[in-house]
Amino acid sequence: MATPKVERLLNLVICLLSTRQFVTAEYIRRNVKGYNDDGQSAEAFNRMFERDKTELRDLGIPLVTGRDRMSGGGDGYRINRDSYELPDITLERPEAAVVAMAAALWDAPEISAISQTAVLKLRAAGIDVRADDEIDFSAALSARSMGSESALATVLSAIGTSQAVTFTYRPGAASTAATRTFEPWGVVTHRGRWYVVGHDRDRDATRTFRLSRISDVVAIGTAGDVTVPADTDLQQIVTAAVDSATGTDGRTAQIWVAADRAAGLRRLAAGSAAHELDGVAGDVLEVEIGSLPTLARMVLGAGADAVALSPPELRDTVVAGLDRLVQVQA
Repeated sequence: MATPKVERLLNLVICLLSTRQFVTAEYIRRNVKGYNDDGQSAEAFNRMFERDKTELRDLGIPLVTGRDRMSGGGDGYRINRDSYELPDITLERPEAAVVAMAAALWDAPEISAISQTAVLKLRAAGIDVRADDEIDFSAALSARSMGSESALATVLSAIGTSQAVTFTYRPGAASTAATRTFEPWGVVTHRGRWYVVGHDRDRDATRTFRLSRISDVVAIGTAGDVTVPADTDLQQIVTAAVDSATGTDGRTAQIWVAADRAAGLRRLAAGSAAHELDGVAGDVLEVEIGSLPTLARMVLGAGADAVALSPPELRDTVVAGLDRLVQVQA
C-alpha cells in the first residue's frame, strides 16, 4: 500500500532534520518510509524525490545540498535546523486576546481539540493567553452569538472587498423579518455578542445589527463601492447602540472589584476610584444599572473579586444569590 504524500513528506523532513551530515538519495530511498513502497523502480523514485524536494523548498523549508563525506563525496541533503526552527514567540496583551478569542470561535469538533492544544502549548511556554473573563468573551456564547457561519463569511468577504450587502433581519423571535440594504464597515464583539456596523441605505443612517439575527446575506454592487468614514470607532458605535437599546433605570451602583480583575464589570464602569477593601487592593466602580438582576449575576460571577456596595437593592440581590449557592452546596 502506497504511503500518503503528506506522511511521506513528513517522514522526509524528520529524517533531514535529525542529521547533521548530508544524507544521500539512496539512503533516503532505503530508509525513509514512502520512498520504497511496492519495490518501485529507481526512475520512479527519482521523479518522486525531485517533486518532493521542489515542494519542500516551495513551502519555505531550507533544504540544503552538499557533499556526503561518508559515502565518498556523493550529493546529499539535509535541512538547516537554525533556519528552520522558529524563534521564541512573544505576544502583546492585545495579540494574546486575539489568540484566546480565535480558540473560542474554533468550536467545530475537528478543530476544537487542535485550537485548545495550541493554547495549552502557548501557556506552557510561558505566553500569557488571556482568559475568557479578561476579554469579556466566552466560547459558550460564540456559536449562538455569531449566528450562521455562511452569513458571517459573506459579511466578512463584503467588508474585505468594500461591497454592500442585502440581508434578512429579524429583531426578535416574535418580530417580522425585513430585507435591509447595508454597507458593512466592520464586525465587532460587545458583551459576548457579535455585531456588524455600517451604513443602512434604507434608513440613510449608521446602524448596528446583531449577527445572530441576520440571514440570507448576499453581496451586491461592485468592489470598492463602500467607504468607511475617517476616524470611525466601531466599538464605540456598538457600545452606544446597545446601551441605548437596553437603557438604564436611572440608578448608579457602586461595586468594589479587585485590582486587574472582573474585566466585564470594568467595561461597564462610567468611572472608578482606587480603594482597598479588607486590605485587598482594588477599585470602586460607578456602574449605571440597566438591569439589576443582570448586574447582580455579573457580580456573583466574579466571585470574591467583586463586592456590591450600593444601592441596597443590588447588595440584597447579590446576598440572596450567595445564600442560594450555599444552600445548593450544603
